[in-house]
Amino acid sequence: MQTGLYVALSSQVALERRLGTLADNVANAGTVGFRATSVNFQDMVNGLGPDSVAFTAPGNPSIDVNPGGLRETRNPFDFAVQGDAWFAVETPAGTVVTRDGRFSMRETGELVSIEGHPVLDAGGAPLLLDPLGGPPEVSADGMLRQDGRLVGAIGLFAFAPAQNYARYGNSGFLAGDAQPVVDNPDVGVAQGFIEESNVNAMREMMHLIEVQRTFEQVSKLMGDSDSALQDAIKLLGA
Repeated sequence: MQTGLYVALSSQVALERRLGTLADNVANAGTVGFRATSVNFQDMVNGLGPDSVAFTAPGNPSIDVNPGGLRETRNPFDFAVQGDAWFAVETPAGTVVTRDGRFSMRETGELVSIEGHPVLDAGGAPLLLDPLGGPPEVSADGMLRQDGRLVGAIGLFAFAPAQNYARYGNSGFLAGDAQPVVDNPDVGVAQGFIEESNVNAMREMMHLIEVQRTFEQVSKLMGDSDSALQDAIKLLGA
């Protein structure tokens, strides 16, 4: 009977972790450039043959790499990545990749993210524009022009979140090893667009309800198992 309690407890730990990721996904359904988190569960088998017991592992979180939809803003400083690549910004914590392309230009000409972090070019240097040149024009390959003059290029970087990934802010990931993407026709930049969150809010809400109900059912089973154990102890004691 105690084995059943341990199995149920391992299930609750996994469900609690999944509940946390679902709640975070729902909360960020409207966050620009957000990538949803999922949890992959596995069984851990203890023992061999008829005495083996399968426990639920806590689960490994992973990032849903599917892109979100594009929303047109017509703002010349809004950009969206097309294809499998990321923008990069320099933060106090190091290089961060993001799909949030809501940028602006400082009076000094520095192109910065919505949090004020410098946007990087393919070489990893901050992008500097002509502060008197007005809004830039960006071609599909990320080249920046002002008054017809080439002034730089928005860096696009390859990044695949590993198991020990670390988020930064609402839609960024710490990525000190991100590599620039060059000469790849499958990736580019769309000006006047932003990428929305890839969270399907309705689907995540349904999963949230399912996990909550399953958690309650496991709790009830644990209570029933404990009651049965207490009854057995009383019976044997008598």
